[in-house]
Amino acid sequence: MKQMIYRSQPFGFDRAMLASILVDARRNNPRDAISGALICRQDLYLQLIEGPDAEIDALYGRITRDNRHDNIVLLLSETVDRRLFAEWAMLDDEAPSLAWSAEEVEEGALDTASPAALRGVFERLAVRARENASAAS
Repeated sequence: MKQMIYRSQPFGFDRAMLASILVDARRNNPRDAISGALICRQDLYLQLIEGPDAEIDALYGRITRDNRHDNIVLLLSETVDRRLFAEWAMLDDEAPSLAWSAEEVEEGALDTASPAALRGVFERLAVRARENASAAS
């Protein structure tokens, strides 16, 4: 199974555009056995997607052609044994878990971050989401 992390800049970010991205992902990802999480804020999308290799490659190809994203950079692509976000077609987070400030992102911190640091942000997000789901039930 493949796991990818990429970053992009929102093109004309607003709540309606974010909702549209999430609706598309939550509708299409289960069909393609894809799961993941999107960390978003005014200046940044940071997304982890995971699933079968061919489907992840096809999804990333569609993302690179999506006019809601600008300056897309693939940060990590690797084979994994287990999903980090198996329970979610697409979990969203409006950046409280993000470890980098807007200034650090602008200066290239994501581009030089280690794979462990990139995964760590999403691992913390997954733990928090599971804790919130348990507390709600």
